[in-house]
Amino acid sequence: MPTTLTTSDRFPFDLVRPHLDKVETSIREQVRAFDPAVEPYVSYVCNTSGKRIRPALSILVGGAFGNLGEEQRKLGVILELIHMATLVHDDIIDGAVTRRMVPTANAKWGNGLSVLLGDALFSHALALATEFDDITICRKVGRASREVCEGEIVQTQRRFDLSLTKADYFRIIEMKTGALFAAATGIAAALSDADEATEQRLFNYGLRLGTVYQIYDDCLDLVGTEDAVGKTLRTDLEKGKLTLPILNLLESASEAQRTKLNKRIIEQEPLDLSVLVGIAEYEGAIESAVDTACRMLDDCREDLSGLPDNDFTAALHQITRFLGSLLEKCRR
Repeated sequence: MPTTLTTSDRFPFDLVRPHLDKVETSIREQVRAFDPAVEPYVSYVCNTSGKRIRPALSILVGGAFGNLGEEQRKLGVILELIHMATLVHDDIIDGAVTRRMVPTANAKWGNGLSVLLGDALFSHALALATEFDDITICRKVGRASREVCEGEIVQTQRRFDLSLTKADYFRIIEMKTGALFAAATGIAAALSDADEATEQRLFNYGLRLGTVYQIYDDCLDLVGTEDAVGKTLRTDLEKGKLTLPILNLLESASEAQRTKLNKRIIEQEPLDLSVLVGIAEYEGAIESAVDTACRMLDDCREDLSGLPDNDFTAALHQITRFLGSLLEKCRR
């Protein structure tokens, strides 16, 4: 069995904690910008504080270049609002009832209001992005936001789809998760006056890091427990999302087991975890997904080559090691 995965697992953000505190203050200020009738709903979503990975990445990149200021923090606030909007919509699509140990917006107020709440967060984030002096920054935020939505659309469209390839899977998670990580690091590099080649390398770092994080989340959906993780699990199985561990299993299972799994998928029956665990190749499918993610983390470290040698760059490296340690906990 994997080591227990818990909500106490925290990314190593101590170096930028004062800046993240300012991000929290700014998010609370943005909540007050909404109509008084809407503010309580926005406040509820924003106050169920997450890891703030995207703001931390923006701040760390700014610090790596010695150019850390209000613009990187503002970018972090914008991306976090977009991220929270996607979570509201994700929970509706997945029928999730808990996130971060509390009821989801859809569990409290229903799908209709929650859809509009997510829309309001998206809209407000994009309005904030127009305040940057450089219009290209707003365009980049807009493109990242669009990619996230496109990724969610394609993933929903390809549920219970046996023609989904691993290449399709990676493209989907690059869009739905990697895009905001890439925006955090790539746009922060642009705001820090990095040259074009360095900006691209940091964009790639964020894209890969976000992709790895999604693979970890997909493994966690199978091996984690709801009490420890703090959110509804097994939704991927129930909704027919063919994640990397499942694709690995379909590839490696015996012909008889593959036929049974294919039949359930074709008939759009939920994939019960007990069925998967009973397949001999199940553990290997998880292992293979973890191995793939760990190789991508090696590429992330290469993306950081040539950055200034300072504590902020060291922290960007440390994040890859920390994420690697989380992945190792998924091994059975």
